[in-house]
Amino acid sequence: MATWFMFISYGHGADVAEPSPGTNGLDTAWYDARATYYGDIHGIGTELEGACGYGDPNKHGYGLATAALSTALFNNGATCGACYEIMCAPNPQGCLSGSIKITATNLCPPDSTWCNLPNKHFDLSLPMFIKIAQVKAGIVPIRYRRVPCAKTGGVKFEVKGNPSFLTILPYNVGGAGDIKAVYVKGSKTGWIAMSRNWGQNWTTNVNLAGQSVSLRVTTSDEVTKDFTDVMPQSWGFGQTFDGKTNF
Repeated sequence: MATWFMFISYGHGADVAEPSPGTNGLDTAWYDARATYYGDIHGIGTELEGACGYGDPNKHGYGLATAALSTALFNNGATCGACYEIMCAPNPQGCLSGSIKITATNLCPPDSTWCNLPNKHFDLSLPMFIKIAQVKAGIVPIRYRRVPCAKTGGVKFEVKGNPSFLTILPYNVGGAGDIKAVYVKGSKTGWIAMSRNWGQNWTTNVNLAGQSVSLRVTTSDEVTKDFTDVMPQSWGFGQTFDGKTNF
C-alpha cells in the first residue's frame, strides 16, 4: 500500500474528531485492530514524506519501525510521533508470536478499504509486518497499545518556512511521543502559542529573525519541557537544532 501525503491546516478552533481508544496520552490498555503491509523487504516506500511531515523517516531516525495509521487512529495528525506495541492476535492463518514497537509517522489513505472510518488499522513496512505475521496472510487481526517512546539523544527541531511563517518540526520525541502544544519565545518576546499546521508542523506568523529562540513542548500526557535558546541568534531556515534533552 503506497504512502500518502497531504496538506491540511489545523488552526485553533477547528473541529477535531474524538480520538479513538488508545490514542490519547499513555493509555496502555490493549485494543483490537488490523494490520497490513506496504513496500518490499528493503522498506521501499518508507522514504516518502508522509502526512506527519517527518520527511524521510530514515533520515529522521525512525527507520523502518514506523506505521501509517487509519483515520480513526491518526486523530487529524495529533497522534504523529506516538509509539505503539503491536502483536498479532491468535490466528492459525498466518500469525507469529512476539510483538513489535513502532512510531506513527503517516496516514493510511482513507479511501482504502481497511483505513476508512471507523476501522482501526496499521499499515506497516514489510520488514516489521513479517515479525508478527507471515507475508501470505496479507491482513491480520492485531492487538495494540500505547507505549513510551524510547529515543536516543535530544529532541530535534527542524526550522522551515519564511520570516512571516516560521514552521517548527519537532521530532525524535521520547516519552509520549505525540505533541499537543508548542510555544515559542524570542529573546525579545514573551511566550507565543504556535498552531498545528499539519502533522507535527507547528507555525507562527511572528517574525523572530535575528533573535535567539526558545521552545516549550507539551506532549499528550501533559509533560512539558523548555528548550531554552535552542536556536541561536544566527539561526536560519533549513537548519535543524538539537534540544540536548528529551522526555
